[in-house]
Amino acid sequence: MDVRGFGDRWRATPQQLAVRKGMYRALENALNATGISWAECHREDRGDGLMVMAPSRAPKSLFVELFPHAVAAELRAHNATRPVEQQIRLRLALHAGEVVFDAHGVAGAAVDLTFRLLDAPVLKQALAESPGVLAMVTSGWFFEEVVRNSPVADPAAYSRVRVAVKGTATIAWISRPDRPYTGDHASGGTVTMTATSSDSGRVYQAARDQ
Repeated sequence: MDVRGFGDRWRATPQQLAVRKGMYRALENALNATGISWAECHREDRGDGLMVMAPSRAPKSLFVELFPHAVAAELRAHNATRPVEQQIRLRLALHAGEVVFDAHGVAGAAVDLTFRLLDAPVLKQALAESPGVLAMVTSGWFFEEVVRNSPVADPAAYSRVRVAVKGTATIAWISRPDRPYTGDHASGGTVTMTATSSDSGRVYQAARDQ
């Protein structure tokens, strides 16, 4: 997960530190409230965000049934008592898979894919266009195996997207837990977003499939 606009010029270092403190507090509270022990999770700081790896025994369904709503509630509570420079809006990516630990942290294809999803321009767009505080993307696998099979999660609240970032091309699903999609965006409206690099920088292209 990462914070939208963390490095913007209007956030000085004291504001960034307040945002980081609020982000950690919100995520710890949300995980514990969901039934997943914060203390048992592996965590790696990313400056403007955080990677959290839950124990394999943790039910994956909790991450779509309870966790997103708990995160959104914690962020709203934080923002309600903070000036705008210290308020938090998050992008969150969910995936599951095999990882390998070494002396420096973790690695593996599952980690790479999760960060590709987090970096997807279409996820950034989803949060930018939302009045809410959270935009979440799940991998295609996570959606098919967890979201669709949950008696609580609502697949219709997810929008199917194609993502192509840094050599990764895949299908993913985006939801906005505190400001759900409706109409054409919900369950089946497809956005194709690609990112390509050139000498002059990165060029983004988007189109909606019919």
